[in-house]
Amino acid sequence: MKPFFSVMFLLWGATAFAQENITYQKPTSEILQLADYQRPPSVSISPDENWILLSYRSTYKSLDDLNQPEVRLGGLRVNPATNMSSATNYVNNLKIKKFGASEETQVKGLPSDARIANVSFSPNSKNLAFTNSTGAGLELWLVDIATATAKKLTEADLNASMGNPIQWYRDGSQMLVSKLPANRAAWIDSSKDLPKGPTVSTSDGQISQLRTYQDLLKNPQDETNFETLSTSELYTVNLQGQQTKMFDAAMYSQRSFSPDGKYVLLAMVKRPFSYVVPYYNFPQETAVFDLATKSKVKVVNESPLIEVLPKGFSSTRTGKRNLSWRTDKPATLVYVEALDGGDATKKVEWRDELFSWDAPFDQAATSLMKVADRYAGALWGDKEHALVYTQWYDTRNEKIFLLNPTTKSSKVISERNSQDVYSAPGNVHTVKNEFGAYVMLVDNGRSYWIGDGFTKDGQFPFVDELDFNTLKKKRLYSSNVKGKKEDISRIIDLKKSEILVSIQSPTEYPNYYVKNMKTGKTQALTQLENPFKALTGVHKEVIHYKRKDGVDLSGTLYLPAGYDMNKKEKLPLLIWAYPTEYKDKATAGQNTASPYEFTYPSYGSFVYWVTKGYAVLDDAAFPIIGEGETEPNDTFIEQLVANGEAAIDAVDKLGYIDRTKVGVGGHSYGAFMTANLLTHSKLFAVGIARSGAYNRTLTPFGFQREQRNYWDVPAIYNTMSPFMNADKMKTPMLLIHGAADNNPGTFTLQTERYFQALKNLGAPVRMVLLPFEAHGYASEENILHTLWEQDQFLEKYLKNKN
Repeated sequence: MKPFFSVMFLLWGATAFAQENITYQKPTSEILQLADYQRPPSVSISPDENWILLSYRSTYKSLDDLNQPEVRLGGLRVNPATNMSSATNYVNNLKIKKFGASEETQVKGLPSDARIANVSFSPNSKNLAFTNSTGAGLELWLVDIATATAKKLTEADLNASMGNPIQWYRDGSQMLVSKLPANRAAWIDSSKDLPKGPTVSTSDGQISQLRTYQDLLKNPQDETNFETLSTSELYTVNLQGQQTKMFDAAMYSQRSFSPDGKYVLLAMVKRPFSYVVPYYNFPQETAVFDLATKSKVKVVNESPLIEVLPKGFSSTRTGKRNLSWRTDKPATLVYVEALDGGDATKKVEWRDELFSWDAPFDQAATSLMKVADRYAGALWGDKEHALVYTQWYDTRNEKIFLLNPTTKSSKVISERNSQDVYSAPGNVHTVKNEFGAYVMLVDNGRSYWIGDGFTKDGQFPFVDELDFNTLKKKRLYSSNVKGKKEDISRIIDLKKSEILVSIQSPTEYPNYYVKNMKTGKTQALTQLENPFKALTGVHKEVIHYKRKDGVDLSGTLYLPAGYDMNKKEKLPLLIWAYPTEYKDKATAGQNTASPYEFTYPSYGSFVYWVTKGYAVLDDAAFPIIGEGETEPNDTFIEQLVANGEAAIDAVDKLGYIDRTKVGVGGHSYGAFMTANLLTHSKLFAVGIARSGAYNRTLTPFGFQREQRNYWDVPAIYNTMSPFMNADKMKTPMLLIHGAADNNPGTFTLQTERYFQALKNLGAPVRMVLLPFEAHGYASEENILHTLWEQDQFLEKYLKNKN
């Protein structure tokens, strides 16, 4: 059980540095009317594209939701009462709607006080499965879509500690379900036990580059409890609730049926465990089982404990990786193996080799191709067509190969910078084959691609036809909806030229439509209402400007409703941003913001404050560029300040702001950015930094996209650390952090130690620790209080600044 503790805050101002015990507060009415809203339902489409599922959940969790029992073991955070992730967002209602129907149908028979999760359509689109969490545990439920009726299939004995416990069989007649073992071991409460010895970890001298992790195992009792937590038995459960035990107790981390439905691939976590890495780096055995006989066909992989990895984001482990079924064949596995020992620093001709391995795996695997970069996935089509993706982080190079799996011949059909959104070819259209598995549609040598369509002139989503024989593209559709933003979700019927799209505008909530690519006619599928009508009349535009070194930048500018563009009253400005690393200026300057996107305020931005008389520059571009042999972080501070200066100059040039009243804020790496901007410039009057890391020596083996360790470039780590430069920070700053942050690198300790340094050095700073919150905030009480804290701070130090 998490310990309960008071909400403790630290007072700012004349009585600085005394603790202040206060109750939760709510923001002013202008902000509250936006923050206290009813969340619209999420929308899911059935595999046969005949049904729409509307899933409803509460806008926020409650503080009591976060204060439930929780165990933190091996990188997992699980509620032991429900055997499910403690971070789960529960659905409380389901409605179903037929394509083309005007009204949705309430699902009948749902559990009372429903806490629904793991919702999934059956492959034949006739049923829905979901779990329901109760005080006794986790139940399996079924919805008959035709009658919109739910029923319970099992008692509260499912185990979702390792993820979704439900796997549909290919024919949709039953499910493979993870259940608690009948003889589950008792939980060990070692809180009062005296240790029998110290905890010891050793190193054999190998060089490794492991990042910091949280929620790790710490002692033998943790090891035993982790095994208890993660162990399941696998059962089949049919649509009538009949259960058959299939596989004995093990720590199952992966379950996957072969396309023909005859085999299942199971991965099982094994001992020895580790105290320095999460469970997914523990040893694993992967085996194929025959579903008819329940017998083990073959152990197809055994991966060791991974505590040592070579340096670099393109480095990987040795042995079989990415083991999965080929969707174009009945029962064939594919996997890749490193040819360079997994070491990205080695100079070799080939990095990875892709293999195909037919059941029953009594013959050697067949090599399909070798690649010069790191394998990044494959999409299977037919016996002559497959796509193989590769990437190399250092150069951001991304290639797509057209592979003939029969002849083993291949050719590059796309090569680009992975961050070059203007050249992105899109995603390939897939369909179900005779096995019910999704494959790339290949029609007379032609494939079909759906792209976002970002260009320097705006966004124009598209559907392309690519001829694999000539590699020539033909544009079948390009969106050009005036004054609105259209996104293409999927192709429904090529012969009918029908696609599924969502359409939105700044004041129109995104809704789904069936659209004819040739005629442009649409049929509405959903009619979701705008929950933020208080923002009607707010001015919104995407502004474009340049950094002093010529890099193109952009941001979404909001001005209060009724603002007189001619009189140009000088407003305080708030900038919200998040730095991103690039390898060249061209891609760094590309724009993906749309002035037609629906305005969705959340605690993760400053948009609320446009209702209180502020100008807001949201999602301001903050690129950090390192071209050639230069790494982005080599000039991090200089580029950060240049980005901030350019943003202020751009809005000031429009005549809207008082540049002496500019605030900046960000979350996570954006908080790190904020602290550095206040430390190394005088551009800002105030800063708000949420859940950040401020001492990079506490993340010594890399952070964000930095591959080098502290001992490679100590000067860069120190220069980039606001903690190391705390004596320079004299600008008012509000530090907020979740007291249970589980994000690698942003331990709550980061904010606590940074605050202590600033406090003792006389900086005007306030720290707020939010009880029970992880890296992202979830409870209504904490989110509304966060908005109140930010509003009070901004009113005092920015809007009413002397």
